[in-house]
Amino acid sequence: MKSLHITASALAIAALSAGAASARDQIQITGSSTVLPYATIVAEAFGENFDFPTPVVEGGGSGAGRKKMCEGVGENTVDIANSSSRISQSDIDLCTQNGVAEVMEVRIGYDGIVFASDVNGQEFAFTPADIYTALGKQVLKDGALVDNPNTSWDQVNAAFQPQDILVFVPGTKHGTREVFDTKVIIAGCEATGAMAAFAAANNGDEDKAEELCMDLRTDGRSVDIDGDYTETLARVDADKNGIGVFGLSFYQNNTDKLRVATMGGVVPSVDSIAKGEYPVSRPLYFYVKKAHLGVIPGLKEYVEFFVSDDMAGPDGPLAAYGLVSDPELAATQAAVAAETPMGPLN
Repeated sequence: MKSLHITASALAIAALSAGAASARDQIQITGSSTVLPYATIVAEAFGENFDFPTPVVEGGGSGAGRKKMCEGVGENTVDIANSSSRISQSDIDLCTQNGVAEVMEVRIGYDGIVFASDVNGQEFAFTPADIYTALGKQVLKDGALVDNPNTSWDQVNAAFQPQDILVFVPGTKHGTREVFDTKVIIAGCEATGAMAAFAAANNGDEDKAEELCMDLRTDGRSVDIDGDYTETLARVDADKNGIGVFGLSFYQNNTDKLRVATMGGVVPSVDSIAKGEYPVSRPLYFYVKKAHLGVIPGLKEYVEFFVSDDMAGPDGPLAAYGLVSDPELAATQAAVAAETPMGPLN
C-alpha cells in the first residue's frame, strides 16, 4: 500500500463509471444505492493508494445486488453486493443453488432513515403512529378497522397544520423498505392499536396482523419510489406537499433543499444514531463471494481497506460523509482478516 492519500475527488459523490471492466483484474461491485456513495469513496481511494485498478461500483438496489452476486462463481459474476438490509434466507438458498457456497458478511456501520420535506415547508414532529395513521390502508377509528379516511395531516395529528398527505416511500425492492416497514409502519400499527385489531380479526394470528399492518393505501397518498434518493428529492421538489423517505447521509448533503422531521422527539443525526437514541436506524452491509478471494486481484485488500480505521473509523472519510461508525468495527476487521464466512441466519 502506498501512503494513504484521500483526495477531494474521493470524497465527492460522483458515481464511478458503471461500464463493464475491460479486464477481470477489476473488482466488480453492485447493489444498494444507500451504500453506493460509501463504496464509491472507498473505491476511489483504493485505486489511488494501492497498485490495483479502481473497482467498478454500480447501484441497482440491495435485493437486486444480492441476487446478482448469487448467480454463480466465476469471472463473469460480481464479487461484492452492497446492501442496506441483511441478506435473506431466499438469497442464501439461491447462492447455494448456484454454487456460491460461502459468503462473507461485512457490516460497515450504521445509517438512519429520515422523513424530510421542502425546506420552506412546515416543521413536522412525527411518531411511527402518525406515519401509520397517514399511510396504512386500514386504520382504527372509534374502535373499528376502516379504510383510511385521512387526507390531510391535521386529521392525523391536531398539532400539524393542514397539508395534503403525500409521502414518497421506498419501493418494495429497496433496501430501505425493510427498516421503514419494521421500525415505522409495524411500530406505528402496534402503537395505534390496529395490530391488535388485525390479530383479533384473524383468530389471534400475529404474523397475519403484521402482514396487514404493512398493507399501505393505494389511493395516491403513499407513493412507492423504486429509484434512488435523487428521484425522491425530485418528487418532493415537484410537489411541495410531498414528504420523502431518505437516508440520513443523503439528507445531510441536501439541507439546502430539505427540512427534516423529528421521530419520537429525536432529531436524526450521526450522534443520535451512535447513541442509540434515534429510533429508525439500520446497519449497512456488503457481502463478499469468498470463492473470489485470491482469484480477483485486490479483492481481499479492498475489503480490508473498506473496514480499516482509516476509512470506516469514527474519524475517517465515511464518517465525514454521514456513516455512523460501528462500535464493533474491530470484530469486523478480525473476521475479514480471517476470511470468516457468515453462519446461518439467526
